[in-house]
Amino acid sequence: MALKDVFCQDRAIEILQRGRAADRAAHAYIFAGLEGVGKYTTACEWARLVLCRNPVAGDGDGFADSCGSCESCALFEGGAHPDYSHVYKELLEFTKDGKGRKAPVEFPIDVVREFLLEKVTIRPTASERRVFVVSEAEKLNASSQNALLKVLEEPPHYCTIILLCTRLEQLLPTTKSRCQIIRFGPITEDRIVARLAETGLDRQRARFFARLAQGSLGLACQWGRLEREGLALFDVKKTIVAGVAGFRRADVLELAEQLIAAAKQIATAWADLDKTVSKSDLSRRAQKTVIQIVVSAFHDAMMANTVSNPAPIHFDQSEDVARLAGRLDPEQAAQCIDEGYEALRWIDANVNEKLIFERLLLRLAPAGT
Repeated sequence: MALKDVFCQDRAIEILQRGRAADRAAHAYIFAGLEGVGKYTTACEWARLVLCRNPVAGDGDGFADSCGSCESCALFEGGAHPDYSHVYKELLEFTKDGKGRKAPVEFPIDVVREFLLEKVTIRPTASERRVFVVSEAEKLNASSQNALLKVLEEPPHYCTIILLCTRLEQLLPTTKSRCQIIRFGPITEDRIVARLAETGLDRQRARFFARLAQGSLGLACQWGRLEREGLALFDVKKTIVAGVAGFRRADVLELAEQLIAAAKQIATAWADLDKTVSKSDLSRRAQKTVIQIVVSAFHDAMMANTVSNPAPIHFDQSEDVARLAGRLDPEQAAQCIDEGYEALRWIDANVNEKLIFERLLLRLAPAGT
């Protein structure tokens, strides 16, 4: 792959290229945007270009791409480039005192120290620069960010650091002020549907996953892969939406157990497909998927009462959506959506899943039932 082949992030790449062409490339970047919109892919291809020994110039616009044939590009392609480091929280296990320790929700400061701060002073060997890409930078706590400040403010001249962030508000102002922020936009529905169709997913499921993902190609592709590998996530969501549309307060505990079971089923399937992510993170990701499905049902209900020609996420369950829309006015539906987003925040805070789902359903249950 090359930088020019990155999917649907032309604006972000143009900003990077213009800085390089003017010899004003930043020493530190924040790539900010939704999960799964191409931040990591762009970071990898930008790193490949930065490290390339013989960049290939574009058609008179000053833009460039990696050559793909020099020693640096060959090392990068083989995952063995000595001047490139991908720093992520699961590296905790490989720190000096990390054997047997599971990666927590927050980004461990030990990983920051041993895989970035201690290595940043080592001069490059195969290229003229060193590149560090830090995933899930929004999970860096205040201590980890403060530890990074000096190197962000006064990095070695050969160093480039890229922080990948899905929630920019989680970064300290001092961190943001020392980096160039590049914003990555959501991917359009038709592009996601087309990409999912290319993988063999039928158009109905592709359209559902594209709408549920809300512009995240990466998430849509992950859900599509689960579907192709036999999870039947599309059928799981039908059960969830039908349950949410018709449940009463007396059904809260039973429905909560069903949602928890669905989350565990999704997490198990994800663990079989992705061995690099910790099981606890996959469990949280699965819980978020279930709650996103719940939230999207209330979103459809709200839109049904406010928009003349809505494009529902659950287009195949119009009767269930109509049941929800019939008992909720737009303001009530919006309040239910807020409750769903609060539950998503609780998942990030590592609150017990039983408490999360029971509390959410109690707040979503129709009054007086």
